[in-house]
Amino acid sequence: MSTKTRSKAPAYRCAECGWSTAKWVGRCGECQAWGTVEEATPVAARTTAAAAVSRPAERIADVDATNAAYRATGVGELDRVLGGGLVPGAVILLAGEPGIGKSTLLLDVAARVARQDRDVLYVTGEESAAQVKLRAERISAVADNLYLTAETDLGIALGHVEQLQPSLLIVDSVQTLSSSAVEGAAGGVTQVREVAASLINAAKTKGMTTILVGHVTKDGSIAGPRLLEHLVDVVCQFDGDRHSRLRLVRAVKNRYGPTDEVGCFDLTEAGIEGLTDPSGLFVSRTKDPVSGTCITVTLEGRRPLVAEVQALLAETSNAQPRRATSGLDSSRVAMMMAVLQRRASMSLHKDDSYVATVGGVRLGEPATDLATVLAIASAKTNQPLPAQLIAFGEVGLAGEVRPVPGIGRRIQEAERLGFTHAIVPASPDGAGPVPAGFTVKEVHTVSEALSTLFR
Repeated sequence: MSTKTRSKAPAYRCAECGWSTAKWVGRCGECQAWGTVEEATPVAARTTAAAAVSRPAERIADVDATNAAYRATGVGELDRVLGGGLVPGAVILLAGEPGIGKSTLLLDVAARVARQDRDVLYVTGEESAAQVKLRAERISAVADNLYLTAETDLGIALGHVEQLQPSLLIVDSVQTLSSSAVEGAAGGVTQVREVAASLINAAKTKGMTTILVGHVTKDGSIAGPRLLEHLVDVVCQFDGDRHSRLRLVRAVKNRYGPTDEVGCFDLTEAGIEGLTDPSGLFVSRTKDPVSGTCITVTLEGRRPLVAEVQALLAETSNAQPRRATSGLDSSRVAMMMAVLQRRASMSLHKDDSYVATVGGVRLGEPATDLATVLAIASAKTNQPLPAQLIAFGEVGLAGEVRPVPGIGRRIQEAERLGFTHAIVPASPDGAGPVPAGFTVKEVHTVSEALSTLFR
């Protein structure tokens, strides 16, 4: 009597995110990456026996947390994003487009930390040591305790770590290092996973803060396996317009602090400096009022920022009008135009629309909806809004203006910059204390806001 064994169907796994499927596909069903699904060897299930405990568990109240306290970097805007500074043993991934200023910022951070009598090791794999030295001299980032090595071999880089025992390690970039223990070219999925795992293990073992520089893809997402983002403690996105000096750092993931803060920097030939009051960069001051512009106040974490939304409408003979946006969510702008057409009886189907922000800032908060609506209405009617007016509020598809958090803080920031009038959503709690000489108009619907300004 013969016994037939059924062979198991081959399993396929995505090298980016780990998604698995029973048959091969060209595109991952989870992360939508092309060409990353490979055949995976089935692994037999194993059980691990209990081992002897060398260190008993502690009560959480008895755990000493002093070793995990924040240490300021000396760059206030970066400390704001990180939640207070660098945490010993933390691994931070800083990603951004090439030439955006990542290396300049980290070289400045390395010099400031080194001046605090702490050893810093800067591993560069994309430039020579001489090139980094020239940049350091240009931005005044030369310090005695800052050590530099141009290395692409992971083993040698870890040897430098063992020899120096730094308190801060900067790797620029993680895609340039390679390990001889695994196959593949530097920057590949296998190599990046091995390099990241080895550096994270060294950071946790030695209590060494580690900052990894990462590349981004064409669509702006972090390059490399998605597992890299899950392994590190903090993921920061460094973005900005190449044609503008303004640079923004946002925390996408942070195990030690908030993820809603943003750091503003000014990139110049002399280096990069933090901007503690960047609101003036996002507003254009003109001598004569211009139609199609509206000032709003958005909250980036706990910081209120005054920004300007501009709209331009041009009549077209095309059957499909053009809808172009910059610095705003295109789908959100399209919704606001639909609200104006349906709830305010404003004909926009024969106009090309161009809606943008000033200064390269990106506004993603729903509180900018009302300013977008008013800017488009101003452009359509060719009536400028008052120069000292701000507006903020979330707009629903029914045409209602919904309350937003931090109304009082937004008004205080607007008053500090010289604005005197505000159109805000009606709230059960009201607008809070209003500065003397400041006029606040509460509205319930878009139609009410438009009738207030355009008579």
